[in-house]
Amino acid sequence: MLRLASLIVFSVVAIGATFATRSSGTPVLPATPYDYEGVALPLHLQDNSILRWDSTPADNPITDAGATLGRVLFYDVRLSRNETVSCASCHRQEHGFSDPRPLSVGFQGEPTDRNSMTLSFARYDRTQRFFWDVRTRSLETLALEPIQNPVEMGLTLDEMTTRLQATDFYPGLFADAFGTPEITSDRVARALSQFVRSIVASNSRYDAAREAQVDVFGRPLDGLTEQENQGLELFFGRGRCEECHSGDMFMGTGPTDNGLDATVPEGSSGRGVFKTVSLRNVALTAPYMHDGRFATLEEVVDHYSSGIQPSPRLDPRLRGRDGEPKQRNFSDEERAALVAFLNTLTDTTLATDPRWSDPFAVGSAEGARP
Repeated sequence: MLRLASLIVFSVVAIGATFATRSSGTPVLPATPYDYEGVALPLHLQDNSILRWDSTPADNPITDAGATLGRVLFYDVRLSRNETVSCASCHRQEHGFSDPRPLSVGFQGEPTDRNSMTLSFARYDRTQRFFWDVRTRSLETLALEPIQNPVEMGLTLDEMTTRLQATDFYPGLFADAFGTPEITSDRVARALSQFVRSIVASNSRYDAAREAQVDVFGRPLDGLTEQENQGLELFFGRGRCEECHSGDMFMGTGPTDNGLDATVPEGSSGRGVFKTVSLRNVALTAPYMHDGRFATLEEVVDHYSSGIQPSPRLDPRLRGRDGEPKQRNFSDEERAALVAFLNTLTDTTLATDPRWSDPFAVGSAEGARP
């Protein structure tokens, strides 16, 4: 592993900012770099072969230096035109790297037309298609789109690289990650992708229960409560939730219309068909759906219980034999059980793990590098 840059000091200069932005000063990084390379999956995930979905390309493996650079870039407001927002402004660690606002907001305070989805487990996304409209085929491509988007961050790639080159610390971090101090948009994309791929948190209560019973899938687990197991059985049984959120990743295989609207809303940029996201860490990622319309998991369950709309593109798995929406009609007890089970899918350490935290945060406990 290449030697990490040593030119990191304690000073952090705060600037006025919009929602949850940080300093454009100098990052504070640990004297001993965090381990990003050694992320290990629990046995039950390996046995279910999610390793075959690993999106890490051969020419961009995760390195400690590369992911460290990606972490700094992820939290740096320099990547937006007026230095008010960073990637982390719309992908907040405490919210499972999603956005707690229904619609994410750009550098000028203008709302986008989407809620920013979680980045956790993006490395193992079985579709390898990103954004709600699945338009992007790699994290490397995804990483640069928000920076250039005129609403989100509003910076050209040339402006970005010039701005980063003018700092005291980025040339050294790029040299550590890639061997030379040259700053290019390709290297920015590669570093950001390494950091995002490192965000894997698989120590939920469900994971602990599955690890103790590796051969038990879709059936009650000893490590869950009676109510949680009732929710599990509904999820894999009568509720048919597992048909769209399948396997231990609880992830879909493609975009779908899940009956949110009977017709595509006027002015919508989509077709009413959206990516089926993983339910891992779902307790952290409210609000839900592409437009953040549901504030709670209870509201999500209510939608499938009685609110599925008869859209022309409605997924067949949500239709009855007559072609009409197949409402699940959950009782209050079943609703509570489903929510209890969904909450077991969250690894709460995702929200606090220092490897993925803001290196520009005032009062950081990390020691400066020698």
